[in-house]
Amino acid sequence: MRSICAAVATVACFCSCSPAEQPTTDSSDAKRIVTLAPHLTELVFAAGASELLVGVSAYSDFPRAARDLPVVSDAFTVDQEQLALLKPDLLLAWQSGTPQHVIDGLRAAGFNVAAIRTRGLDDVATALLRIGELSGHANQASAAAKYFRGSMARLREQYAAEADISVFYQVSARPLYTINREHFIGEILSLCGGRNIFADLSDFAPSVSVEAVLDRNPEVLLAASDSSDSPFADWQRWDKLAANRYGNHFTIESAEIARPTPRLLMAAAKICDSLLIARQNREAAGG
Repeated sequence: MRSICAAVATVACFCSCSPAEQPTTDSSDAKRIVTLAPHLTELVFAAGASELLVGVSAYSDFPRAARDLPVVSDAFTVDQEQLALLKPDLLLAWQSGTPQHVIDGLRAAGFNVAAIRTRGLDDVATALLRIGELSGHANQASAAAKYFRGSMARLREQYAAEADISVFYQVSARPLYTINREHFIGEILSLCGGRNIFADLSDFAPSVSVEAVLDRNPEVLLAASDSSDSPFADWQRWDKLAANRYGNHFTIESAEIARPTPRLLMAAAKICDSLLIARQNREAAGG
C-alpha cells in the first residue's frame, strides 16, 4: 500500500496545475507550523525552523527527524481534528499541489494558511526566504537560499560550453509521463547542456506516446529510480533508438530528484556528470 500511495504522491508532484497568484498571509514569526507536503517539511528544516514544526504530511521522511512528527494530512485530505489538537498558528500549503478546496476549507475553519510556490529552480530559494520570513529565521533561510542559487549558477557556468545532447526524461513508464522546459528538472537538463526533447510542450508534466519519443530519437534516457530495476526495460526493443545505440541509460535517486528542495543540487550534479559520460559514449560510437 505504501508504494501505491508514494506513486500517487510522486505523480502529483510532477503533474501540478498551472500556477496562480500566491496568496498572502498575515503571519510572521510563527511559533507552531504544520506542513501539508513532504517537500515543504524539508524546506522548513533547510530554513532552520525545524523546532517550530508540530505536524507534517504523509511521506515527510527527510531529514530523519521529520519521521517522528505527527502526520496530519496526505495528498488529498487533512485531519482537522488533529490540527485542532496541535494548535498551529501557520499551515504551509503547496501552491498548485494542495487542492484549492482544501486550502479554502482550512481558511474557512480559521487556520492561517500560506501557499508556497515550488515550480522552478529559483522557487526553491524563494520558498526558503518566505519560510524564513514567516518563521522568524530570515538569516538562516537567506544563507540557505544564497547557497542554493550560487551552487546552481556555478553548475550552469561549468557546463555552459558543453555540446548539445538530446534527453528524454521519463517520470513514469506506464503511463508514460515526462516534463517540459518549465519544470525544475527541465531547468536542470538545460543548465547541464542537455536538450529536453519535450521542452516545447505546454503541459508542465505531459503524457506522451512511445511513438513521439521514438520520433524525436533522444540520445539519452534519464529517469528517477529507487530500486535496482531498470526503468528503461520497455525501450530495449528499439535497437535504432540513439540512446540504446550509445548505451546512454542513466538513473537518479528518486529521493534527490523528485522534490523541489535543496537536495536538487545533488541531483543536478549527478545529471551533469551523466550527460558528460553520455557525450563520451556518443563520440565513441561515432555519433
